Amino acid sequence: MPASATKILIIDDDADLVSLLTDNLQLEGFSPSPAYNGEDGLLKLSQENFDLVILDVMMPGMKGTEVLAKIREHSHIPVIMLTARGDPADRIIGLELGADDYVPKPFTPRELVARIRAILRRTASQESPVTPLVVGPLTVNPAPIPSPRWLLRSWPKRPA
Repeated sequence: MPASATKILIIDDDADLVSLLTDNLQLEGFSPSPAYNGEDGLLKLSQENFDLVILDVMMPGMKGTEVLAKIREHSHIPVIMLTARGDPADRIIGLELGADDYVPKPFTPRELVARIRAILRRTASQESPVTPLVVGPLTVNPAPIPSPRWLLRSWPKRPA
């Protein structure tokens, strides 16, 4: 997915950090959109299509983990959680709730951009459309077909 078409929602109550992230993401060719609390972030997600969410854990009102749980009720959009807390238990909870990555503050914008690109590469390859090849009456679907071992073992053998 080209960065110029990539819409990123930043949900964080720290206006200075949001401004810094917005500037850096724009310089990298992304299209960032800010939301300064969880409720506004969820509203924006319901009104627009985004490719990725950057979500702060510690916000007044609705916490980042609550926002993530609401997002996961309706969407599999990639989410990167930001936290000022260094406790590994907090990171584990976020990842178990469905976050795709967890970035502790402070971080460099360059590292965050690298993580964004890695997640987008991975999700783009999972979502790439598979177009069947049609030649006359023959249709070949290039999608992989799983072949479980039990099926291969139970396949009838040809008589000797």
